[in-house]
Amino acid sequence: MAAREKIPRSGTWTDRAALSMRVERDPAELYVIELYGEFDLASVGLVARELRECAESDVEKIIVDLSGLDFIDSTGLGTLVQAHRSDRADGNRLRFLRGSAPVQHVMELTCLDRSLPFAD
Repeated sequence: MAAREKIPRSGTWTDRAALSMRVERDPAELYVIELYGEFDLASVGLVARELRECAESDVEKIIVDLSGLDFIDSTGLGTLVQAHRSDRADGNRLRFLRGSAPVQHVMELTCLDRSLPFAD
């Protein structure tokens, strides 16, 4: 079966439950995923799929912007950790932008603020 061609997308919005996601891609350099609302069990599949797709791309940098999140649960945290682990084994291109105060509090409680690669 032939590998499906990756079509660059720019500025696309997707909504699932209480989460909105915006994806922006520069074909060669940068892939940005912006998350808004609640990243939980209801939306984890959508975000995980997008993270896998960007990991399979040939961009130089991947940014996941958490600043628009109001809430994140353990399934959201697990998805970010898995993306980070996969990225470490495959080029170390992934960086996160810090979330709102409640999201950062969860990151601090779980010590992920020290183990995930934050750009800011």
